[in-house]
Amino acid sequence: MLKPARKKEKDPEGRMPLVEHLRELRNRLAKGVLAIVAVTVVAAFFYNDIINFFTKPVLDSVGCDLSFSELQKKPDGTTCAQITINGLLTPFTLALKVSLMAGVVLASPVWLYQLWAFVAPGLHRNEKKYALAFVGAGSPLFLMGGYFAYAVLPTTAKVLIEFTPVGVDNLLPLDDLLDLVTRMVVVFGLAFELPLLLVMLNIGGAVTGRRMLGWWRAMIMGITIFSAVATPSTEPLTMMALAAPIVLLYFLATGISLLNDRRRRLRELRGPGDDEAAELDLTPADIGAVEAVGAANRVPEQSSREGDGGRANRVNGFDDIT
Repeated sequence: MLKPARKKEKDPEGRMPLVEHLRELRNRLAKGVLAIVAVTVVAAFFYNDIINFFTKPVLDSVGCDLSFSELQKKPDGTTCAQITINGLLTPFTLALKVSLMAGVVLASPVWLYQLWAFVAPGLHRNEKKYALAFVGAGSPLFLMGGYFAYAVLPTTAKVLIEFTPVGVDNLLPLDDLLDLVTRMVVVFGLAFELPLLLVMLNIGGAVTGRRMLGWWRAMIMGITIFSAVATPSTEPLTMMALAAPIVLLYFLATGISLLNDRRRRLRELRGPGDDEAAELDLTPADIGAVEAVGAANRVPEQSSREGDGGRANRVNGFDDIT
């Protein structure tokens, strides 16, 4: 009677042969890609709604109505633009691009989990804790930045469209508009990740909280300049709406770094715990102490005595041969 095959136990430290690592990576990638493809297929049926969601704020701000499209002026006297699509294959490629973008974004929990499941076995317990904290804090920060970009985009488009010369039609391709929206969402989202990056550098020992506190003037100036460039509006309130959250997040990251530095100093004063290994002392010892220890452990030298009747030299009762 055949015995059932025993299930191979996993190494608690996540060690496995290279072939097993490659096989697991292939499986993780396949699951992530399948999730993206599945969500992309579903999003393809709603790509018109997705396009309207991203372009509606801009169209409400700079779009032309049919009643005054020939004049290229809105009733309030501001310049407007017409959204266009050029080419026979452009609508299909645009639908494919929008659906794929929605698939990558909406399926992010699945492929991020697959990435985490592949990396986590090789991390220590404290590294897993920090990684989970960074992932948990990074996603809301990125969404906050994307929301601010979506909120200030109509004002930005309205300011930029005013540079159109008088009497010139402004035709705005829809694919260019979607690229602009996507770019601004990504840039604003990454800008909100700055405090998280500083905390990571502090935990890694690359920068201290005191040094970050000393940068506050330069950081406020840089954040203000970035906000002014990202929101080319003449209204200071729009610029401050972007700069204020980033500045607050920067000071929050500085406070967390100062607390972490204080905790690190207290841990160094207490010394290693019972379950922690003490650091090796590699400093050279005193030369005199080394010589004393060497002299104590040295084997007595062999001595020859005259008139020993031809007997071999002996040390501790043994001659040279034995």
